[in-house]
This record gives sequence, C-alpha cells and structure tokens, in this order.
Amino acid sequence: MEKIVLAAKKRENKTKSSKSILRNSGRTLGVYYSRHNDSIAIDVSEKKLKPLVFTTATHLINLQIEGEGEHDCILKDVQFDPITDEVVHFDLMGLIKGEKFQLEVPLIFKGNPVGVKEGGVLQYLLHKLDIECLPKDIPPHLEIDIQNLKVEDSIHVEDISFENVTILNSVDSVIVSVTHPKLETVETSEEEGEEKSAGPEIISKDKEQEKQES
Repeated sequence: MEKIVLAAKKRENKTKSSKSILRNSGRTLGVYYSRHNDSIAIDVSEKKLKPLVFTTATHLINLQIEGEGEHDCILKDVQFDPITDEVVHFDLMGLIKGEKFQLEVPLIFKGNPVGVKEGGVLQYLLHKLDIECLPKDIPPHLEIDIQNLKVEDSIHVEDISFENVTILNSVDSVIVSVTHPKLETVETSEEEGEEKSAGPEIISKDKEQEKQES
C-alpha cells in the first residue's frame, strides 16, 4: 500500500487559548500514540488531514513530526464538531513492523444481484469490518461479490475470507442480503371508505312500530 505523507508539529503549549489560535489558523489538533512509546500531542494542516478523513479507503500514513522523526501509522479515531461537522480532534496509531494490529476497513460491493433484477431489495447491514493484520498487509478496502445473491439470500461473515487478514466480527453477522420487496399499501376504494365511515342504522319510531305489527 502506498504511504501518504502527513507533516505535523509537536504541541508543547496545551492551553485553551493556544488551541483556539491553532484552530483559527487552519490547524487541526491530534495525538500520535503507539504501544511502545509515549503519546505526542500534534497539530496538522486542516486541508492535508481532510482527504484522510473523508474517504472510503484506509490509508497508511507516513507521519513526519517536526523534530520527532517519521512514524508509520493509521487514522484510528476522529471527533467532529456536532454543529459544523468540522474535524476537531484526531488520533493516529503507530504501527510496529512485524506486529499485528486491529483496525476497521471499509467494504466495497461488486456486481448487481440477481435477486434485485427479480424485484428484490438489496440491504447493506455492514459497511465496515473489524480486522487484524500486519502493517504490510493493510488493505485499502475489502471487496465482496454480490452478483449471485437471489431473493432471501444473504452473506454472513463466515462466508468470506481474505488473504493475510483475520476478520474479528461475529461469524453470524449478516453483511448484505436481498429481501422480498415490501407490499404496497392498497388504497381503499371510495365505496369501501363510505361503508367503513357509515354509522349504525337509526330506527325511527314508525319503523319500529311497523316491525311490531308485522
């Protein structure tokens, strides 16, 4: 997998005012951490970070911290502003050569299911999978062929496998399925509506008297 270079600066001043100044100058605050080293508070260019956040692929990052050297890592967590949806904080997890680690990888579905052509409805239950692998085996995404799915067919975690990757999700988890289309609501005819809305028959005194005489 191709590495994407991300330049960063170490944050020594962690006061609220210094954080505001950095954000106002187009910097996004984050943390780099790894299993064998202390975490490092950093800030990066907001513009450089966005392509790593708003994407459907997993990227291997070559983080270059000014004065702290280079580190291979992945984007592990992102926090967004609840109002503006801007990235306000991120975590980068360092990778150790030869050591397996866990991450989420997006799914890409290939093909147009047979069941959909027959009128079925395609349902995606999972869009990402939790996996474990070595840094050198990180996949940008995982592809699943769904073209042979018929109505009432589904693909579970236990039905798939990928080279050099261990899937951590429950084997019973449904990833994608094709279901029967929902029954359309039949509109009630005007006559049926009138029958349903009609109230009980009111028997007048004359009518009741006629019944008794007969």
